[in-house]
Amino acid sequence: MERLQVEQLLEDMIVWRRHLHRHPELSYQEKETSAYVADKLAAFGIEMIRSQTGYGLTGILKGALPGRTVVLRADMDALPIREDNGCEYSSLNEGVMHACGHDGHTAMLLGAAAYYSARREELAGEIRFLFQPAEEVCPGGAQGMIAEGVLEGADAVYGLHLWTPFPVGTVGSAPGPLMASADEFFIDIIGRGGHGGMPHKTIDSIVAGAALVTQLQSVVSRSVDPLRPAVLSVGTIQGGFAQNVIAERCRITGTVRAFDEETRHLIRRRIEEMTAAVAAAHGAEAKLDYVMGYPPLVNDEAEYGRFARIAPEALGDSVQVMRMEKLMPAEDFSYYVKQVPGCFMFVGAGNPHKNAIYPHHHSKFDFDEDAMLHGLRLMIAMADSSLAEPTLV
Repeated sequence: MERLQVEQLLEDMIVWRRHLHRHPELSYQEKETSAYVADKLAAFGIEMIRSQTGYGLTGILKGALPGRTVVLRADMDALPIREDNGCEYSSLNEGVMHACGHDGHTAMLLGAAAYYSARREELAGEIRFLFQPAEEVCPGGAQGMIAEGVLEGADAVYGLHLWTPFPVGTVGSAPGPLMASADEFFIDIIGRGGHGGMPHKTIDSIVAGAALVTQLQSVVSRSVDPLRPAVLSVGTIQGGFAQNVIAERCRITGTVRAFDEETRHLIRRRIEEMTAAVAAAHGAEAKLDYVMGYPPLVNDEAEYGRFARIAPEALGDSVQVMRMEKLMPAEDFSYYVKQVPGCFMFVGAGNPHKNAIYPHHHSKFDFDEDAMLHGLRLMIAMADSSLAEPTLV
């Protein structure tokens, strides 16, 4: 294979990304995306292992020389959003859109596979290119692939996220907790329905539900250490079907975000206690379904140190390297760094001159494709640095 330089891969990455953008697939449905990736890996002469729990793929490249093992990860799934940005590579799948940059993540990892496949004779160690399905929905695709052994014997794991809130020409990360956990709750309040003119004959589930919504807002402000960031948001409250009927049932749903397990479990316990107490105070019954989603994403301190040291060298003076603030969105890359030392990094991809101004998960979302070159350089620099370390015997 031709020994391509990093800069030469941008054109290919744009082609790959735009193909994927035109053909997005939802979580756990990434069949054609996976086939497209598999064709590229086969062309690069890279061994592949297909996941048995989804459409994930792991490309394995063993160098001619012994050494460490590094895992590079990208996510492949799209979102149930109707695209509205009018670009010439817009989605051809009605109601499905790459609105979070996963098409770019996949293209960058293919770029890394192309780069290293041309250098296998000088490669000391092993690189695994992990193309993961279903990052956007719990329980996510990471746990299944980990259970199948993609991290066995790995010394480090790295992932990137294109990020339009940061301008192109910036990269960032942070040591320790970087992204929050994401848990969900579903509460059903069951009362006794009846005539709106005779409320004394009923148990009003909506009144109980409204009281609970108000009380839940005190959990973070009064139960959580104010020095530990957390969020509890009620997203929906639904009950009743007529203006003159006392509703028998009311449903409340929401999300909880935290950066450490102690706070995460404290909030869950307080929601359980408060739900039971408020329902009982109104003479109602409550059923709580609490779903523990992705854990906090906690970067390894030493691997963040590698990023802070390597990124300026790899990207040059034209790219700003930042130490980020924490982010409340969640990522199932968190499962990988619970198992293996690693670092998750953000690559600025916003650019008003290219209409890359919309937030992630927006129907007009797009990113500056030049950011993929910065991401590829960073990914390769991190992998090279890790592989260059001596192996322990």
